[in-house]
Amino acid sequence: MKVVAFNGSPRGKGNTWHALNLVAMELDMAGISTEIVQVGNKVVRGCLACGKCYKMKNEQCIQTDDQVNDWIQLAKDADGILLGSPTHYAALSGPLKCFLDRLFYVAGANGGLLRHKVGAGIAAVRRSGGIPVINQLNIYFLYAEMLIPGSNYWNVIHGAQPGEVEKDEEGLQIMRVLGKNMAWLMQLKEHGKGTVVEPAPEGKVAMNFIR
Repeated sequence: MKVVAFNGSPRGKGNTWHALNLVAMELDMAGISTEIVQVGNKVVRGCLACGKCYKMKNEQCIQTDDQVNDWIQLAKDADGILLGSPTHYAALSGPLKCFLDRLFYVAGANGGLLRHKVGAGIAAVRRSGGIPVINQLNIYFLYAEMLIPGSNYWNVIHGAQPGEVEKDEEGLQIMRVLGKNMAWLMQLKEHGKGTVVEPAPEGKVAMNFIR
Protein backbone atom coordinates (compact mmCIF):
# COMPACT_ATOMS: atom_id res chain seq x y z
CA MET A 1 0.00 0.00 0.00
CA LYS A 2 1.08 3.57 -0.63
CA VAL A 3 0.39 7.03 0.77
CA VAL A 4 1.03 10.26 -1.09
CA ALA A 5 1.69 13.24 1.17
CA PHE A 6 1.28 16.77 -0.17
CA ASN A 7 3.39 19.39 1.58
CA GLY A 8 1.70 22.79 1.41
CA SER A 9 4.61 24.68 2.94
CA PRO A 10 6.87 26.93 0.84
CA ARG A 11 9.76 25.45 2.85
CA GLY A 12 10.83 22.09 1.51
CA LYS A 13 12.28 20.91 4.81
CA GLY A 14 10.37 23.12 7.26
CA ASN A 15 8.19 22.10 10.17
CA THR A 16 5.36 20.85 7.95
CA TRP A 17 7.78 18.46 6.26
CA HIS A 18 9.07 17.28 9.63
CA ALA A 19 5.51 16.57 10.77
CA LEU A 20 4.66 14.68 7.57
CA ASN A 21 7.85 12.68 7.95
CA LEU A 22 6.91 11.70 11.50
CA VAL A 23 3.62 10.25 10.25
CA ALA A 24 5.42 8.62 7.31
CA MET A 25 7.84 6.85 9.69
CA GLU A 26 4.93 5.14 11.42
CA LEU A 27 3.40 4.17 8.09
CA ASP A 28 6.73 2.74 6.97
CA MET A 29 6.93 0.55 10.07
CA ALA A 30 3.54 -0.87 9.06
CA GLY A 31 4.84 -1.67 5.58
CA ILE A 32 3.17 1.31 3.88
CA SER A 33 5.36 3.51 1.68
CA THR A 34 5.01 7.29 1.58
CA GLU A 35 5.93 9.79 -1.13
CA ILE A 36 6.11 13.43 -0.05
CA VAL A 37 5.26 15.88 -2.85
CA GLN A 38 6.21 19.53 -2.53
CA VAL A 39 3.30 21.82 -3.40
CA GLY A 40 3.76 24.97 -1.32
CA ASN A 41 6.68 26.43 -3.27
CA LYS A 42 5.08 25.90 -6.69
CA VAL A 43 2.98 28.30 -8.74
CA VAL A 44 -0.48 26.74 -8.60
CA ARG A 45 -3.44 28.44 -10.22
CA GLY A 46 -6.85 28.46 -8.59
CA CYS A 47 -9.95 26.76 -9.96
CA LEU A 48 -11.56 28.71 -12.81
CA ALA A 49 -15.04 27.31 -12.09
CA CYS A 50 -15.29 26.56 -15.81
CA GLY A 51 -16.84 23.12 -15.34
CA LYS A 52 -14.72 21.64 -18.15
CA CYS A 53 -13.63 18.71 -15.96
CA TYR A 54 -17.29 17.65 -15.75
CA LYS A 55 -17.64 17.88 -19.51
CA MET A 56 -14.39 16.14 -20.45
CA LYS A 57 -14.34 13.52 -17.66
CA ASN A 58 -10.72 12.67 -18.47
CA GLU A 59 -9.40 12.96 -14.90
CA GLN A 60 -7.72 16.25 -15.75
CA CYS A 61 -8.11 19.95 -15.08
CA ILE A 62 -8.33 22.12 -18.20
CA GLN A 63 -5.37 24.14 -16.91
CA THR A 64 -2.12 22.51 -17.99
CA ASP A 65 0.53 25.10 -17.08
CA ASP A 66 1.27 23.68 -13.62
CA GLN A 67 1.72 20.23 -12.04
CA VAL A 68 -1.82 19.72 -10.75
CA ASN A 69 -2.77 17.05 -13.29
CA ASP A 70 0.30 15.00 -12.37
CA TRP A 71 -0.60 15.32 -8.68
CA ILE A 72 -4.20 14.29 -9.38
CA GLN A 73 -2.94 10.99 -10.80
CA LEU A 74 -0.67 10.46 -7.79
CA ALA A 75 -3.67 10.91 -5.51
CA LYS A 76 -5.79 8.58 -7.62
CA ASP A 77 -3.20 5.81 -7.53
CA ALA A 78 -2.51 6.06 -3.79
CA ASP A 79 -4.32 4.12 -1.08
CA GLY A 80 -4.06 7.01 1.36
CA ILE A 81 -3.61 10.77 1.17
CA LEU A 82 -1.81 12.87 3.76
CA LEU A 83 -2.09 16.65 3.64
CA GLY A 84 0.22 19.00 5.52
CA SER A 85 -0.03 22.76 5.74
CA PRO A 86 1.63 25.57 7.62
CA THR A 87 -0.74 28.01 9.29
CA HIS A 88 -1.16 31.24 7.32
CA TYR A 89 -3.58 33.64 9.01
CA ALA A 90 -5.39 30.71 10.68
CA ALA A 91 -5.84 29.04 7.29
CA LEU A 92 -4.08 26.61 5.00
CA SER A 93 -1.48 27.85 2.54
CA GLY A 94 -2.58 29.44 -0.75
CA PRO A 95 -0.93 26.96 -3.14
CA LEU A 96 -2.33 23.99 -1.23
CA LYS A 97 -5.82 25.50 -1.25
CA CYS A 98 -5.65 26.07 -5.02
CA PHE A 99 -4.47 22.50 -5.57
CA LEU A 100 -7.09 20.92 -3.33
CA ASP A 101 -9.95 22.86 -4.93
CA ARG A 102 -8.95 21.48 -8.32
CA LEU A 103 -8.04 17.97 -7.13
CA PHE A 104 -11.33 17.37 -5.37
CA TYR A 105 -13.40 18.99 -8.11
CA VAL A 106 -11.79 16.81 -10.79
CA ALA A 107 -12.13 13.76 -8.55
CA GLY A 108 -15.84 14.43 -8.11
CA ALA A 109 -16.30 15.00 -11.83
CA ASN A 110 -14.84 11.59 -12.61
CA GLY A 111 -16.92 9.26 -10.49
CA GLY A 112 -15.29 9.89 -7.13
CA LEU A 113 -11.61 9.12 -7.68
CA LEU A 114 -10.85 9.53 -3.97
CA ARG A 115 -13.93 7.82 -2.55
CA HIS A 116 -13.15 5.56 0.44
CA LYS A 117 -9.43 6.29 0.38
CA VAL A 118 -7.94 7.04 3.80
CA GLY A 119 -7.10 10.71 4.30
CA ALA A 120 -5.49 12.69 7.11
CA GLY A 121 -4.44 16.31 7.52
CA ILE A 122 -1.87 17.96 9.78
CA ALA A 123 -1.07 21.58 10.59
CA ALA A 124 2.23 23.12 11.65
CA VAL A 125 1.91 26.38 13.56
CA ARG A 126 4.05 28.80 15.52
CA ARG A 127 1.50 29.61 18.21
CA SER A 128 -2.22 29.41 17.36
CA GLY A 129 -4.61 29.07 14.41
CA GLY A 130 -3.88 25.43 13.64
CA ILE A 131 -7.36 24.09 14.46
CA PRO A 132 -9.05 26.00 11.58
CA VAL A 133 -6.46 24.50 9.22
CA ILE A 134 -7.35 20.97 10.35
CA ASN A 135 -11.05 21.74 9.92
CA GLN A 136 -10.43 23.05 6.39
CA LEU A 137 -8.48 19.94 5.41
CA ASN A 138 -11.08 17.59 6.87
CA ILE A 139 -13.82 19.34 4.86
CA TYR A 140 -12.21 18.07 1.65
CA PHE A 141 -12.01 14.49 2.94
CA LEU A 142 -15.61 14.54 4.11
CA TYR A 143 -16.84 15.90 0.78
CA ALA A 144 -15.16 13.03 -1.09
CA GLU A 145 -16.48 10.26 1.21
CA MET A 146 -12.97 9.51 2.41
CA LEU A 147 -12.08 7.69 5.64
CA ILE A 148 -10.44 9.87 8.30
CA PRO A 149 -8.26 8.46 11.11
CA GLY A 150 -7.83 10.39 14.33
CA SER A 151 -5.07 10.85 16.87
CA ASN A 152 -5.16 11.42 20.64
CA TYR A 153 -5.53 15.19 20.10
CA TRP A 154 -6.04 17.50 17.14
CA ASN A 155 -3.38 17.06 14.46
CA VAL A 156 -1.39 20.22 15.20
CA ILE A 157 2.33 20.49 15.94
CA HIS A 158 4.13 23.63 17.13
CA GLY A 159 7.38 25.27 16.07
CA ALA A 160 8.67 28.49 14.52
CA GLN A 161 12.06 27.83 12.94
CA PRO A 162 12.48 24.72 10.74
CA GLY A 163 12.93 21.66 12.91
CA GLU A 164 11.59 23.20 16.12
CA VAL A 165 8.59 20.88 16.02
CA GLU A 166 10.98 18.15 17.14
CA LYS A 167 10.90 19.84 20.58
CA ASP A 168 7.10 19.68 20.85
CA GLU A 169 6.79 16.41 22.78
CA GLU A 170 3.01 16.36 22.69
CA GLY A 171 2.99 17.21 18.99
CA LEU A 172 5.44 14.39 18.31
CA GLN A 173 3.12 11.96 20.05
CA ILE A 174 0.12 13.27 18.09
CA MET A 175 1.93 12.60 14.80
CA ARG A 176 3.04 9.13 15.91
CA VAL A 177 -0.46 8.13 17.00
CA LEU A 178 -1.92 9.55 13.79
CA GLY A 179 0.52 7.50 11.72
CA LYS A 180 -0.32 4.32 13.61
CA ASN A 181 -4.06 4.91 13.32
CA MET A 182 -3.79 5.76 9.63
CA ALA A 183 -1.86 2.54 8.96
CA TRP A 184 -4.37 0.53 11.00
CA LEU A 185 -7.35 1.99 9.14
CA MET A 186 -5.70 1.35 5.78
CA GLN A 187 -5.00 -2.25 6.77
CA LEU A 188 -8.58 -2.75 7.96
CA LYS A 189 -9.84 -1.44 4.64
CA GLU A 190 -7.47 -3.67 2.69
CA HIS A 191 -8.36 -6.81 4.66
CA GLY A 192 -12.04 -6.04 4.37
CA LYS A 193 -11.99 -6.30 0.57
CA GLY A 194 -14.12 -9.21 -0.56
CA THR A 195 -15.51 -9.64 2.95
CA VAL A 196 -17.35 -6.43 3.75
CA VAL A 197 -19.57 -5.14 0.96
CA GLU A 198 -18.70 -1.58 -0.01
CA PRO A 199 -21.75 0.69 -0.20
CA ALA A 200 -22.62 1.70 -3.73
CA PRO A 201 -22.13 5.37 -4.60
CA GLU A 202 -25.19 7.53 -5.01
CA GLY A 203 -25.64 10.24 -7.58
CA LYS A 204 -25.41 13.67 -6.04
CA VAL A 205 -28.60 15.58 -5.36
CA ALA A 206 -28.13 19.32 -5.89
CA MET A 207 -30.76 21.72 -4.61
CA ASN A 208 -30.75 25.51 -4.63
CA PHE A 209 -32.77 27.41 -2.05
CA ILE A 210 -33.27 30.58 -4.10
CA ARG A 211 -36.68 30.41 -5.77
